[in-house]
Amino acid sequence: MEYSPPPLFKQGPSALARLIMFVVLALALLISDARFRTLEIVRGVLGAGLYPLQRAALVPRDLFMGAADLAVTSATLRNDNAQLRSRNLRLSQQANESAQLAAENAHLRALLQLSQRSTIQSTPAEIQYDTRDPFTQKVVIGRGSQQDIQDGSPVVNEDGVVGQVTRVFPMQAEVTLLTDKDQAVPVQIVRTGLRSVIYGTPKGDTLDLRFVPISADVLAGDELVTSGLDGVYPPGLPVAKVVRVDKQADTAFAHVVCLPIAQVRGARQLLVLHYQNEVPPRPADEPDAASAAKDAKKKGAKAADKAAASEKDKAGAKSDDRNATGAASAKAPASASASATATAAATANAAATKQPSSTEKKPAAGSANEPTTKPATKPAAKPQAAQGTRQ
Repeated sequence: MEYSPPPLFKQGPSALARLIMFVVLALALLISDARFRTLEIVRGVLGAGLYPLQRAALVPRDLFMGAADLAVTSATLRNDNAQLRSRNLRLSQQANESAQLAAENAHLRALLQLSQRSTIQSTPAEIQYDTRDPFTQKVVIGRGSQQDIQDGSPVVNEDGVVGQVTRVFPMQAEVTLLTDKDQAVPVQIVRTGLRSVIYGTPKGDTLDLRFVPISADVLAGDELVTSGLDGVYPPGLPVAKVVRVDKQADTAFAHVVCLPIAQVRGARQLLVLHYQNEVPPRPADEPDAASAAKDAKKKGAKAADKAAASEKDKAGAKSDDRNATGAASAKAPASASASATATAAATANAAATKQPSSTEKKPAAGSANEPTTKPATKPAAKPQAAQGTRQ
């Protein structure tokens, strides 16, 4: 009887052959699934079938994580609830004070006959992307002229001022942030009321409060709000907080470093304010009394010079008239003598011409026997004698 091992102990192919076979099968399945997605249906069926087993295996972990989250969440909720209650009390107190102040303000404005402040309308906007220039602090929002966004409108968030609209397109607008080196905002200190102008810095992380005298009362921690004197920003918007004050003896102004209250770079949703300043424009500057006196003196001197010049012109005209009259009177006798001479010459000529005619008429009036050459011989002899004497 031939001996053969039981089926449990039959080895079959070697372990190396089986390893190579399974590796080749795994690579084939991976390539076919990656290229042709042949096992996607099989994977879905296996996932749906094994999902209950997975959830059952994850029950202990879920119970442990749920208990930890419950403890942490309950503690967090208690803390948040206490903070919200205290904030609610503060806000309710401020609301009561605000209502009282609003009523008092309305009464005082009515008493002083001042106009009421208009409510500020706003348009929500979202930042789309930053600009390409890395040396400027600017962003682009998804609102433009189609949504009534105007150039120069202030941009704020829930904390305070973020920037200002500098360019408007039909569907977008460019906002220059508060920390830009070319951005300036007129502000005032809440504690003292000191007004100044705050500028951005080239680094874009801090703000510089300029034109603050060394003797000014400025301390670290003072809050800065918009003054509203420029007519662009409404008054009372939070802008920055003083961090450091450097006073040097060789300069007339102090170096005040501030930080913006609002998250300029971290904000995503913004509000564009439609603020209209109802303050009338500033009148033209009137001249001082000294300048007015100088102008009056100059005008008087100019008037005197003009009067003297006109008098000189009149005197010159009178002298010219007198000279012209004398010349005319001098010329008049000469012309009269010339005319008399011409008249005498004309009379002599007329007499000379009349004398021969009368001599010619005499023979005709007398007898016809008288010789006609007698009057002619006498005048002819006289010229000959005159010629002889001249020679």
